[in-house]
Amino acid sequence: MKTNTFKHIIYSGITVIALALTSCDSNLLETVPNDRLSEDLFWKTEGDAKLAVNSLYTDLDSTNIVSWDGVTDIAHINQSFNVDAYIEAGSYDATSSKIYGEWRKAYRGIRAVNYFLENVDKIPGANPAVINQFKGEAKALRAYYYIKLAGLYGSVPLVTSSISIDEGRLLVNAPVEEIWNFVEKELTEAAALLPTSYGAADKGRVTKGAALGLLARANLYAGRYQKAADAADQVIKLGVYGLYDSYEKLFSYAAENNKEVILDKQYLKDVYQHNVFAYLAPYSQKNGGSTVVPTKALVDTYETLEGKKITDAGSGYDPAKPYVNRDPRLRFSVFLEGDALPSGITFQPRPTSSTADAIGSTYIASTTGFNIKKYINTEDFANPTNSGINIILLRYAEILLTYAEAKIELGQVDASVLAAINQIRNGRADVKQPSITATAQAALRDIVRRERAVELAFEGQRLFDIRRWKIAENVMTGPVFGITYPDNTGKLITVQAASSNRVFDPARHYLWPIPQKERDLNPNLKQNPNW
Repeated sequence: MKTNTFKHIIYSGITVIALALTSCDSNLLETVPNDRLSEDLFWKTEGDAKLAVNSLYTDLDSTNIVSWDGVTDIAHINQSFNVDAYIEAGSYDATSSKIYGEWRKAYRGIRAVNYFLENVDKIPGANPAVINQFKGEAKALRAYYYIKLAGLYGSVPLVTSSISIDEGRLLVNAPVEEIWNFVEKELTEAAALLPTSYGAADKGRVTKGAALGLLARANLYAGRYQKAADAADQVIKLGVYGLYDSYEKLFSYAAENNKEVILDKQYLKDVYQHNVFAYLAPYSQKNGGSTVVPTKALVDTYETLEGKKITDAGSGYDPAKPYVNRDPRLRFSVFLEGDALPSGITFQPRPTSSTADAIGSTYIASTTGFNIKKYINTEDFANPTNSGINIILLRYAEILLTYAEAKIELGQVDASVLAAINQIRNGRADVKQPSITATAQAALRDIVRRERAVELAFEGQRLFDIRRWKIAENVMTGPVFGITYPDNTGKLITVQAASSNRVFDPARHYLWPIPQKERDLNPNLKQNPNW
């Protein structure tokens, strides 16, 4: 059982800023609301500041990052009536609840940070170093929310102070370059205020490495490659992070808070839990939702053990035995036919298997015959909606890939680029893909993009990647395919997911629309092109 103090404190502080603060009246006949705190009583001690900063972590992303991959080529929204499925099919608009939900959550987090930064200096006699650390955490979290907003919507309002409802109706879109400039400033300032690590009681707080890692991500998204490489290099040179020795166990309870994790959303069973098991597990696992499932496109991206693409001449790939002799990360990331499931039974997704996981047995079972394995832990089988596994938002492998990609795009290919990629390919005890030796920019670009797809699968990066690489219209078209299996005559059949037809219009789908609810309240907000 985990007893991380920070997890308990986060839960205790969730409502501190989320609830409105009011002032008390000394008149005893006047009822004082019991669902909120009074500003006259709060902002008195460092403990108040700590509760307040803890509440800022509430709006960090969680299992929703998996759904972002579900609207890309590497995964599929399994039920066609799911709101995310309309995004995958290109048939959504500005009224989508998904589009509004991601926007609302980010700005809720930004509002909380703005309020915190405006009030934290009121505390008398506080230790300046402690308050500065809290400010650093707040700034980094605000930057995180803006990275998401800029990546999904492009030009959005830049709000850096608390505003009234009337002021909110006057906001305008800030140029996306202005958003990226603000993020860079915030994270640079945050990194200067934050420690490189915390004691056990504060594991999960934003560190200097997290601020710099987010800076590397932001600059990569923005195409500012030199700054991305420099920020990633700073994280590497901190000397506090490294790859966890087992990719297979990286998303397990046993591996929580390991040296690879730079930023995560912290959870605790029975106290502050989520439902990742119920959300992603195969249907046979207590009616697992299979909400987002892997695709053949992703599975085919994993190399052979010899480091060849399955389409390469002499790769040895056998379509009748598609999972033999493959990069181990495939089986560590995806439930494949024959795998043991948390309940102890065997995963059998073929339509002819007569099992609960058979394609077509129910509309909930995976329509591709694949299920996501990351975060599906035996410890959660008994109560699938009470998961306490931390959701990783940034890890060291991403830093290495960011460094490599940025240097490749700059034409600065050197030994450090190959070393960064090869650490990921063979730096773990259970992943030993051959080292790459290519030095040509085009070849390395292909390699690093493939590594991002397989290494970071289902971790929320693919949507941003295919957008910034401008390949979405090439990979997000047509039906979704799944497993290949022999029919009763021995003929190989490749499954096509039911009711799947992806459409990506490059004239508008590279940005999500500004939510219609926001534009109804504030017509000053400019809509994205062709929405």
